[in-house]
Amino acid sequence: MSSYVGVLVSDPWLQSQFTQVELRTLKSKFVSNKTQLERFTVGDLPPVFAKLKAFNGTIDEDEIKSVLDKSYSNADEEVDFETFLRAYLSVQARGVEKTGGSKGSSSFLKTSTTTVHHAINESEKASYVSHVNNYLRDDPFLKSYLPIDPATNAFFDLVKDGVLLCKLINVAVPGTIDERAINTKKTLNPWERNENLTLGLNSAKAIGCTVVNIGTQDIAEGRPYLVLGLISQIIKIQLLADLNFKKTPSLFQLVDDTQDAEELMGLAPEKVLLKWMNFHLKKAGYEKQVTNFSTDVKDGEAYAYLLNALAPEHSTHVALDTKDPTERAKKVLEQAEKLDCKRYLSPKDIVDGSANLNLAFVAQIFQNRNGLTVDSSKTSFAEMMTDDVETSREERCFRLWINSLGTATYVNNVFEDLRNGWVLLEVLDKVSPGSVNWKHANKPPIKMPFKKVENCNEVVKIGKELRFSLVNVAGNDIVQGNKKLLLALLWQLMRYTMLQLLKNLRSHSQGKEITDADILNWANRKVKRGGRTSQAESFRDKNLSSGMFFLELLSAVEPRVVNWSLVTNGETEEDKKLNATYIISVARKLGCSIFLLPEDIIEVNQKMMLILAASIMYWSLQQQSDTESNVSEDATDEGDASSVAGEITNLSIDGGSESSPTSQDQELLTKADKDEDEVDGENNKDA
Repeated sequence: MSSYVGVLVSDPWLQSQFTQVELRTLKSKFVSNKTQLERFTVGDLPPVFAKLKAFNGTIDEDEIKSVLDKSYSNADEEVDFETFLRAYLSVQARGVEKTGGSKGSSSFLKTSTTTVHHAINESEKASYVSHVNNYLRDDPFLKSYLPIDPATNAFFDLVKDGVLLCKLINVAVPGTIDERAINTKKTLNPWERNENLTLGLNSAKAIGCTVVNIGTQDIAEGRPYLVLGLISQIIKIQLLADLNFKKTPSLFQLVDDTQDAEELMGLAPEKVLLKWMNFHLKKAGYEKQVTNFSTDVKDGEAYAYLLNALAPEHSTHVALDTKDPTERAKKVLEQAEKLDCKRYLSPKDIVDGSANLNLAFVAQIFQNRNGLTVDSSKTSFAEMMTDDVETSREERCFRLWINSLGTATYVNNVFEDLRNGWVLLEVLDKVSPGSVNWKHANKPPIKMPFKKVENCNEVVKIGKELRFSLVNVAGNDIVQGNKKLLLALLWQLMRYTMLQLLKNLRSHSQGKEITDADILNWANRKVKRGGRTSQAESFRDKNLSSGMFFLELLSAVEPRVVNWSLVTNGETEEDKKLNATYIISVARKLGCSIFLLPEDIIEVNQKMMLILAASIMYWSLQQQSDTESNVSEDATDEGDASSVAGEITNLSIDGGSESSPTSQDQELLTKADKDEDEVDGENNKDA
């Protein structure tokens, strides 16, 4: 490993808001001030923050004090490092709001939540409100609040209780949220409102949104630039949902051979949309190449060619003959209206080159009429590109997990985007801060194949240092796109991350390594102490498919989170599906960031069962960490007479020792290695 040590924060969300450079800088400032002052309090923060380069000239000491006064009622409260970081984020948000700047880039699905310049655009706001009015107008709960007037701030008031956010996510990706888990009452108490918002944010991450610098409080306060940024991402996911080979096999018409098909699969959805647009423009005789949804379309000429090609029955040369860009844009939208494709933008938005709204407009055209046909000569591409169901589910899970970490690179396809090793290095730096020596890394774009191999060799080297099972695995295996190897590596990364989070709750684990058996024993003990009878023999226990064990576990850690009147006995396949869907939403509502599907529970996917149980365990122990100043009360709640720390320690005594696990538990403990052993065997065979 490299010689420097990364800064680790126990809260994964908080950790994801900063790069290691930022964390080291802020840690240095924190330690310096804490050393100089006898007590470092909230009241000391304004002058400290005012001197930081990040806020220099944008927000003064008085404004910083005003921001912190809203979040911290007691200025004499002593500050720890995590409080310091949270306060920094609050001040940063105010600075961004004030200057109209942004913390990150404006790439698709990356930082819309922090890009104020776009988010406060009134045209975008009106378009998003129109979208909500159109798709949710018949919703039984929301219809009494719709339509929303885009000229007012009613939209920001309506999102504050989380119901609209959850409903819109289900419109974008149907079935993501079990609507039985949404608290829908005219008046919600703070607990119920926070549950809805937590469910919404965790579900947004689970469909591919990158939630940067936004929490439940931001939505509860109706902060316009953050709310619109998140809503924008959700709407884009909905509009671009069909831009993949699974939903639209006819996209293979855009490629000539297998290599082109593989490249197309690795493209971001908006890049596929551009490729589709240029495919039709070329056929229509348009000589220019459209490379963006802003400057390249603002004259309206490309739209005129595209619509004439896709809808010859409405074809007209009036738009092309019009010289004035605004007039041409009007003619284009008149033609688009005949295809019901006018909702998202105005002539001014085209002329101004509004990237988000032009993207939405083109995506709507694609949805309504893509102009592609199924080419029988290219059906072999589709067959070659189709993964088995389990592989597709795992790819989806790991892709969403990686994007939730806040890495700089957004992943659209695990099997394509990770082959140069860069993203894997980013992930390693997130899950094991300081493990990557960036001087040894090659940053994309990487043209030379050996540079990709160098990156991937570094990934394998670090993985072995983290004690991953990577026998006979070389960097070239990753570059070549060995799917089984890649999935096995990502599983070990995800498992390592979860176990480290549990270990880092030092007051509970006392620094000891947490094992899979510890998690299983904790879950069984928790359910038993909750007065329930379910017990899991292992994370392969077929009885888990009914969902009852996880529902009882969720109820044990937070009794009021499960509505038992909605639970089935889990005997039929339909009942299992209902329970599994409910479990995922309840866990997210509680605060668990998870990416499994109902099928993973029904089929008892051992890996996902472990992560689900570990996520619930982490949430439960985290709540105790937040209140561990009253140790005796927490210990009583857990049924221990000694201390809260005894909960993890006792696992080894009560059933986690080496001699006590069942044979299935022993299988569980080595399952991660077994997957890799199979891969190792393949490599040996190839050798």
